[in-house]
Amino acid sequence: MFKLPAAYFTGVRTTHLDDTTCVVTVKHRWINQNPFNSMFWAVQGMAAELTTGALVMKKIRESGKKISMLVANNNATFTKKATGKITFNCDEGAKIDEAINRAIDTGEGQTVWLNSTGINEDGVEVSSFNFEWTLKVKS
Repeated sequence: MFKLPAAYFTGVRTTHLDDTTCVVTVKHRWINQNPFNSMFWAVQGMAAELTTGALVMKKIRESGKKISMLVANNNATFTKKATGKITFNCDEGAKIDEAINRAIDTGEGQTVWLNSTGINEDGVEVSSFNFEWTLKVKS
């Protein structure tokens, strides 16, 4: 709540986090809607980014190294109106492990593209987000 107050107030909640996967849910409500009676794209983006960012933060913490992280690029595709409960999932923990290990081994900054997909209660994809994270070992 204190690190991401906008996400908290719009209903974004982490429901699962392990070594490979992060799952975040958000329910369409008045506070996070757009004029078209669906979930505002930025709320979906917060939920999607959290799935990737939480995995990156967990992996950095487990590495025991001081590593900076920053989103350098992102893109998204919206395929259906987001209404009801939307579940975002990123299951690319292994890609993060590889990037962190390369950063530690080479001492050079690394980038990794991570995907998070939003699925509605009917199992239909509503959006897909890609985030390019940069990782660099601090000296």
